[in-house]
Amino acid sequence: MLDIAKLKFDEKGLIPAIVTDAATGDVLTLAYMNRESLALSMQEQRTCFYSRSRQELWRKGDTSGNVQHIVSITADCDADALLVRVRADGPACHTGEPSCFHQPLFEGEAAEPFSANALAHMLIGRKQSPQEGSYTSYLFEKGMDKILKKVGEECTEVIIAAKGEDRAETIYELADLAYHSLVLMTEMGISLDELTAELASRHVIDKKIKQEKMI
Repeated sequence: MLDIAKLKFDEKGLIPAIVTDAATGDVLTLAYMNRESLALSMQEQRTCFYSRSRQELWRKGDTSGNVQHIVSITADCDADALLVRVRADGPACHTGEPSCFHQPLFEGEAAEPFSANALAHMLIGRKQSPQEGSYTSYLFEKGMDKILKKVGEECTEVIIAAKGEDRAETIYELADLAYHSLVLMTEMGISLDELTAELASRHVIDKKIKQEKMI
């Protein structure tokens, strides 16, 4: 572990803290800490920053409820910047956006790698701002009954493909089921974080059961 005394704070006694989502790796915000706010962050295991505009400490989530629970804090190679990985209870940005970095400035030709998180954000966008000709927008327009019907149909298709031991077809149908399940989650306001938390709770239970069997 790095000795905190070796961190390099600037002339104002501050060090930049890049906050990322521990589950997705998404950058949530860039804030600053001083020695006191860093100590409090480590002690309370939630982000506490130093506001340069108000010249005071502020704990993320005190007023909004969007607390950021710290998973880890890592210094860069020069010890003059911090990477803070968190589990967030809500949006990082005061605008309500999940991340403070949501204003596109430039897009290169390199394709962005697929992620379930990016797909989930796209689905939310289609629900909030429907696009003509979009199948996703069509599902949201038709509503819950149509979405549930598609989820049911895709479940059946997965069973048929798996029963026939067709691996490629099973993968294809599972992808369809996963997509329509995400549409259902979006319709109901269920986030990937909530699903991940549920799976994580079951993982803990499974480990406990295994340990009990070993005794």
